[in-house]
Amino acid sequence: MPEPAPNATDTRVIRFGYHGSADVASHIIRLAGWDEAAVRLSEYDVADPFRGVRADELDLMMIKFGLTEPDLVTSRVLTEDARAVVVGAGHPLAARESVSIEELADYDTFARPGSFPGYVWDEVVPPRTPAGRPIRRSHLVSAIPEMMRLVSQCEAVHISLLSLADIAPPRIRVVPIHDLPPAPVTVAWRRERELPVHVREFISAAEAGAAR
Repeated sequence: MPEPAPNATDTRVIRFGYHGSADVASHIIRLAGWDEAAVRLSEYDVADPFRGVRADELDLMMIKFGLTEPDLVTSRVLTEDARAVVVGAGHPLAARESVSIEELADYDTFARPGSFPGYVWDEVVPPRTPAGRPIRRSHLVSAIPEMMRLVSQCEAVHISLLSLADIAPPRIRVVPIHDLPPAPVTVAWRRERELPVHVREFISAAEAGAAR
């Protein structure tokens, strides 16, 4: 007879933080061959992204792009998230199959929210295109719904990731950027914390699944 799924207070549950689409986190869980009932997903605040892990409120958090925080450790790359731009349905680029990062220099984009690391934001929203055109990082918001409301109302664009299409409302289009490399996706945890055995097993299983 199978064991019942762990409940929210069970110490075997992995507290897993994500931002944006939960489908990317679910993909990592499937890579590990883990029961999704044994993983409790929590969306973290992009304006203060590491608070949950640093406060031991999360066991792991999903990371996109490279991370060099001295108190955090990251796994091997588990998957990738393609680059895309978020625009309103009426935007001049909304009907395109894909766009170039060079074209996006024509529009206002978004500034780094809160304490989000500047070196990571430079990968999310490059300060310049490969040809040297400056990208205007003008708008400041701290949450995805707020960003999507703004781009639906004006010609601002958000240079981001294709997975946002999973949560975009009907008035939003998420258009692939064909000349930026995809973001590597890892999981991170606090360096000084002794991880429980089941969390270490999850990380190892996810890395093995990604390598297959």
